[in-house]
Amino acid sequence: MLMIRLRRGGVKKHPMYRVVVSDSRKRPTSRYLDQVGVYNPNIEPPEIRIDLEKVDEWTAKGAGVSETVKTLISQARKQG
Repeated sequence: MLMIRLRRGGVKKHPMYRVVVSDSRKRPTSRYLDQVGVYNPNIEPPEIRIDLEKVDEWTAKGAGVSETVKTLISQARKQG
């Protein structure tokens, strides 16, 4: 099953995350099919850039969404 989830990047103690679509059976650090956004919690306020059209396309195709990404998507929808 495909999942929309976070993939960690950045350096030690300063994480930056990509919101990606990947196979749920593989590791979170493995290859992904599509990058749909970026989440940077290191700045104030945290940067959330998510392409909501892509998210809607992938969920229409049957991709699941992790709990954390659901929260980020709802915050992104509130922003604009």
